[in-house]
Amino acid sequence: MNLYEVIRRPLITEKNTALQAAGKYGFEVRADANKDQIKKAVEKAFKVTVTSVNVMTVRGRERRVGRRKVLVNKWKKAIVTLKPGDKITIFEGV
Repeated sequence: MNLYEVIRRPLITEKNTALQAAGKYGFEVRADANKDQIKKAVEKAFKVTVTSVNVMTVRGRERRVGRRKVLVNKWKKAIVTLKPGDKITIFEGV
């Protein structure tokens, strides 16, 4: 698996914005990615030093589309902690 295929998209939510003050950033990642692959991908893509990676699987849930109920697929989320002083600028809006 290519390192650039591991990270799907950054997660920009209120909770993740609050975590940025502590040097933590959230990403949606591939379902079969492990912590080492996520760490290498973030370090290579953003030229930062990762100190830890926390991974969780977000369960699928039902959503209403008109009268129907549709099941949204489960997905994997990674919270990456960076070395103090490092930042990822795509979250800053620069």
